[in-house]
Amino acid sequence: MYFNKEYETMPVKKMRELQRERLRWSVSHAYNNNPFYHKKFDAAGFHPDQIKSLDDMRRIPFLTKQDMRDNYPYGLFAVPLDKVVRVHASSGTTGNATVVGYTRNDVEVFAEVVARCLAAYGATDKDVIQVAYGYGLFTGGLGLHYGAEKLGALTVPVSGGNTERQLMIMKDFGTTLIACTPSYALNIADYIEKKRPDYDIRATKLRAGAFGAEPWSENMRKEIEARLGIDAFDIYGLSEIIGPGVSCECSAKSGLHVHEDHFYVEIIDPETGDILPDGEKGEIVYTTLTKEAFPGIRYRSRDITRLFREPCACGRSLVKMEKVTGRSDDMLIIRGVNVFPSQIEQVLMEVEGTEPHYQIILDRKASLDDVEVMVEVSEKLFSDEVKVLDDLRGRISDRFRSVLGITAKITLVEPMTIARSEGKAVRVVDKRKI
Repeated sequence: MYFNKEYETMPVKKMRELQRERLRWSVSHAYNNNPFYHKKFDAAGFHPDQIKSLDDMRRIPFLTKQDMRDNYPYGLFAVPLDKVVRVHASSGTTGNATVVGYTRNDVEVFAEVVARCLAAYGATDKDVIQVAYGYGLFTGGLGLHYGAEKLGALTVPVSGGNTERQLMIMKDFGTTLIACTPSYALNIADYIEKKRPDYDIRATKLRAGAFGAEPWSENMRKEIEARLGIDAFDIYGLSEIIGPGVSCECSAKSGLHVHEDHFYVEIIDPETGDILPDGEKGEIVYTTLTKEAFPGIRYRSRDITRLFREPCACGRSLVKMEKVTGRSDDMLIIRGVNVFPSQIEQVLMEVEGTEPHYQIILDRKASLDDVEVMVEVSEKLFSDEVKVLDDLRGRISDRFRSVLGITAKITLVEPMTIARSEGKAVRVVDKRKI
């Protein structure tokens, strides 16, 4: 199902022509209307007139999160503030918040790409969409809200948390699709099993979920689908570019289609910055093609993925990106071994008896990294004999050594021991930085 078939199925050659035309506008817009971009481009010896083809992208310097922090709050805007109708921002927990602005047209584009995602999941104007992302400066809540309204669906702005109320609304309002983080979806499943065993979620009209804002594995998808009885779809985005809706899965669940008419994507080697060919894994870089208030030109996302083109059963011709496996800037280096939290999750969920809740605790003892992984196990297993738990602990340790190449202390804990989150799950506690 499509929301905007013309662009979602546009022939690749025609899409490339459109991208080239929009790229020249976007780069010129940034250069002519923003002092930071003007100075940065000049220092790199680049001028927008040099763009003759998409291959000329390599001439343009990268934009980084630090650039955004250094220009807090409005230093990267390319329109006067009286043309900006909304701002979103990161939490700013590691420095100045990264602030992005939207003109009226930007808000329309934001709603459009999210509506495309929802349509790709099979949603229509007949659906009831429960938005359980947080509302506010975070882009998730309002992004899904405006997209659902753009689709014409009945939109329920419940925001995050208060799981009991979420369940009541789901049942009473006839919710058909829920939008939240994947970790909160599992939190809902836990809540039902522990506190509301009388609640039959399969008796509700819920059939699908749009899950994003944090990396999640295929095994976590299976867990969500099995426990909630729904189809679980990935929605991806980042506030620096627009928010959720940059890319999304379709019914095939074989990668996320990037909305290329609004976002130009590249994969680079995170160490050298060199552009990598389709199929190779690296850091994904974004350039906005239609953003007015805050044009993002070659923004280094730090998200690790790959791009690939292949015929899709859904009929979309848009390039696909693989589910994000981690970030180059939150990659864990443990005694010289590079590991992403999502890889640890994948290993844990392949071991029978573990629950999809874990926490990685890093410390440094005698100049060496010390790793503890707290893993929840099923209630039945936890109440079993000690030798059963020892066997499970041994199997997890063996998998860590053979698959990830690291040695970790495995601590098995009872269900609901690890703190639950209504937003992004806190997977890593790195005491080495304290």
